[in-house]
Amino acid sequence: MAKVTRDDVARLAGTSTAVVSYVINNGPRPVAPATRERVLAAIKELGYRPDRVAQAMASQRTDLIGLIVPDARQPFFAEMAHAVEQAAAERGKMVLVGNSDYLDEREVHYLRAFLGMRVSGLILISQGPSEHAATEIDAWDARVVLLHRRPDAIDDVAVVLDDVGGARRLTRHLLDHGHAYVACLGGVDSTPESGDPVTDHVTGWREAMHEAGLPTEGRLFKAPYNRYDAYRVALDLLAGPDRPPALVCATDDQAIGVLRAARELRIDVPGELAVAGFDDVKEAALTDPPLTTVGSDREAMARAAVDLAIGDQRSGNGNGNGTAGESGPGDRLRQFPVTLKIRGSCGCPDN
Repeated sequence: MAKVTRDDVARLAGTSTAVVSYVINNGPRPVAPATRERVLAAIKELGYRPDRVAQAMASQRTDLIGLIVPDARQPFFAEMAHAVEQAAAERGKMVLVGNSDYLDEREVHYLRAFLGMRVSGLILISQGPSEHAATEIDAWDARVVLLHRRPDAIDDVAVVLDDVGGARRLTRHLLDHGHAYVACLGGVDSTPESGDPVTDHVTGWREAMHEAGLPTEGRLFKAPYNRYDAYRVALDLLAGPDRPPALVCATDDQAIGVLRAARELRIDVPGELAVAGFDDVKEAALTDPPLTTVGSDREAMARAAVDLAIGDQRSGNGNGNGTAGESGPGDRLRQFPVTLKIRGSCGCPDN
């Protein structure tokens, strides 16, 4: 389908392209209210998406990279955004950051805004399998790199972690301490059933429990991803009669909330409760006790995502070393390995 132009809008509205430009840019000349309404109605009817960069740049790309995250207040996304910004700066690019707040409509809003600005590429940490986001990406024929997760609705190049394998190894580690079982603090009702890191963490936990011959029924608990809401969930869970002996959390932020609740309830960690998280945010090493978690090379992931977003293949395989188990540069999915960060919250001596 041919792209709608300003000429098409002007033709339908019965005006000139200059007037269409004045309406879109809110100036520099005033437009009569009735004429403005006709232009806006034509834009809506035709689905016209105005280019937000000067026409002289219409056939080029800017030095900007768009980055959309679910919530930059969460430490993992803040650290990932910083790593992307650093990688972009090394390549002479700047980063525009938008927070979707886990809302599809806000994600689409930033997609339209950034793509309209002719960014060199767009890195998307999507909060869910949004059909609207997929439609928007297809309409712009944009270079989009999915980072951290790969929603089913969007089939673009993705840079991800071995989330299932990491959670499985973490759960096995807790079981190796001799705990009767390990419970899991997962996501919320709206967490997608596939393609989401939190879902993969739960899957890894289930696999490790099943391999150990242990049931998982009644041992998976729902909690928001942030520490504040997870703290409130943990207060109820840990104060109840069926307090688990060990708990794997889908995110470090959740685990930090659990540690706070345990301290408030005077539950000894790790003596009475082993706790582990996932992400290895910087704060995880400063909790009391320091948090056992799953880490990754965020800087290498960010470099790979930036290079893919701007069409540069310099990052090569995974972390650049071409090690076994990592995808090659021509693949659409680049999976990076994870490492266990063993600290005191699981019962091991803090390394």
